[in-house]
Amino acid sequence: METVAEGLWGLADMHEKKGEIGKAVKCLEAVCQSQVSFLPILEIKTRLRIATILLKHSHNLNHAKSHLERAQLLLKSIPSCFELKCRAYSLLSQCYHLVGAIPPQKQILNKALELTASSGDGSSVKLWFCNFNSQLANALIIEGDYQNSISALERGFNCATEICYIELQMFFATSILHVHLMQWDDVNLVERAVNKCNEVWESIEADKREQSLGLLFYNELLHIFYRLRICDYKNAAQHVDKLDAAMKADLQQMQHVQDLSKELDALNQSLSRQDLHYADRSALSEKKTQVQEQLRRVSRFSSSGKESLESAYFGNVKRAWGDKLNLAPPPIDGEWLPKSAVYALIDLMVVIFGRPKGNFKECGKRIQSGLRTIQEELIKLGISDTVREFLENKVAVELTRSEFVEAQEGLVQMRNWFLRFPTILQACESIIEMLRGQYAHSVGCFSEAAFHFIEAAKLTESKSMQAMCQVYAAVSYVCIGDAESSSQAFDLIGPVYRMMDSFVGVREKTSVLFAYGLLLMKQHNLQEARIRLATGLQITHNHLGNLQLVSQYLTILGSLALALHDTGQAREILRSSLTLAKKLYDIPTQIWVLSILTALYQELGERGNEMENSEYQRRKADDLQKRLVDAHSSIHHIELKIEIIEKVRLEVRQLHELDVKRAVAGPSMRVSLDIPESVGLLTPSPAPSSSRLEIGG
Repeated sequence: METVAEGLWGLADMHEKKGEIGKAVKCLEAVCQSQVSFLPILEIKTRLRIATILLKHSHNLNHAKSHLERAQLLLKSIPSCFELKCRAYSLLSQCYHLVGAIPPQKQILNKALELTASSGDGSSVKLWFCNFNSQLANALIIEGDYQNSISALERGFNCATEICYIELQMFFATSILHVHLMQWDDVNLVERAVNKCNEVWESIEADKREQSLGLLFYNELLHIFYRLRICDYKNAAQHVDKLDAAMKADLQQMQHVQDLSKELDALNQSLSRQDLHYADRSALSEKKTQVQEQLRRVSRFSSSGKESLESAYFGNVKRAWGDKLNLAPPPIDGEWLPKSAVYALIDLMVVIFGRPKGNFKECGKRIQSGLRTIQEELIKLGISDTVREFLENKVAVELTRSEFVEAQEGLVQMRNWFLRFPTILQACESIIEMLRGQYAHSVGCFSEAAFHFIEAAKLTESKSMQAMCQVYAAVSYVCIGDAESSSQAFDLIGPVYRMMDSFVGVREKTSVLFAYGLLLMKQHNLQEARIRLATGLQITHNHLGNLQLVSQYLTILGSLALALHDTGQAREILRSSLTLAKKLYDIPTQIWVLSILTALYQELGERGNEMENSEYQRRKADDLQKRLVDAHSSIHHIELKIEIIEKVRLEVRQLHELDVKRAVAGPSMRVSLDIPESVGLLTPSPAPSSSRLEIGG
């Protein structure tokens, strides 16, 4: 069975190198889930490997934690296996740290330190002792226990000194300085920590310093923060210049590595040709050897360094080599901060020191560089369109379910992100405004909804987005119900209707057919409305898979059938619509359908069905009324209304004056569209959000 396990390990390694993380995990979990028992040691190694992959390549912390806790249980019954036990302790500590479970993290680290205390004085034991003290210091900092954090770091520093590991000494010296800067109780203690960093750094050999670029940046930035704190700008500027030069050199080296890598790829491509002559192949092979040697020389770390005992031995190593500012050679090949964050800090320091000198041109370049770096990093962290799409879909889901207060919270969060990052999230402003319109429409504020939709159209250059916003605004105007609003709806729909076939896809077409059908109904042009709506329904059903929009189409068509006295078709259509509305927990659409069914039963003289239907409609209307009252009384709703007042400088009706009854009314010929997503476009559908929301320029 050991051969089987090794085979699966090898296969997992292959998948991991290809970036196929899911397949790698499945290969390894096949060992753990096998009906045939493997030796405990094989299962332990496998579970540790799974956890390492999950921590390095994903955010699936609970999955990793469960494997580590199981591995730890298995290790309790094995007397030896020091390295495996330490790896399990270290990885489990990282899991607890990432989920914010600091007390259990400290508990597991104290157990790990007890293990090292009883395992002799070997170099591996000492390294693990340093590892656990480093992690313990981080946990203590989170709790604000600076003194014990410094004590843990000092134990690590003393241990690194015992084994003459100078780079590790520097790691702990800078960490101690960092904590002192955070605490700043005694300026003399801070100065002493600064001097210790200088002393250790000067004792590192020149070639080792070149391989410890991350420690250089860490140390120099801490020195700058210290000098700024004591207002020693002259000496601080020297550190800024040193960092700036180091950053530029590193960027040049990275570019050189990329160029060599591209050249190597091209050589490999040429060597793969079957018709290559011997002389050409020989020349290309020699050139490949030269390029590989150049790559080896410029690569900062080689395999000759100390082998890392595990992922993230000291610092975070989740990033790829090009994105990571390694502190030092393994096992200190983690990072203090992401390279991009460090470079943004350096740009900021250059601006801070350059602006008083009048170096505005250089400051302008650095500001743009820093903003660009931050934007790229925020995208990696999900603070960008990814967050926008997540919150956007959250709002859509909550509106569909008439969870208006939760929808408010999502909108406020989106607004706050925009206010916090207005430059980065500028492209999201139109989306936020459009969603605010959807919310206003859902709670019966049709004038405000139309305002938001029109504003959203102004804020985007996307023809598709502009068309969608015009359709939304038109539907809101239809719901207002007066002659002037209907005229405004026609003015908005006409241009979109004429160009609906010019859009890529059918989203705009189905939406405008929906709105145009409503307007035709309002003009009592029932047959023409029926044709347009039937066409829109067929396209929606065949291409969009949007159940809410299908339900709304069916509801209008059922109302039309009743108006045309086709009671059999009306009954069948409305039942289908009600089924979909119930499936979506779409209360307003349910009420809308029920109101039309009540009218149907009245016309057919089905008194029993009419009474039963009316009672069910009343219960649903009461439920919706309560939700609307809660929404209108929420502070978020009031805040959103205030923003409208400030923007257009006009009085908005007070909340208690709103015609909430309109949100639950639905006579067959005065179609009530006061429903979330009145044209259903933001409703969650089986298709991924990225393919559904085609709002790009």
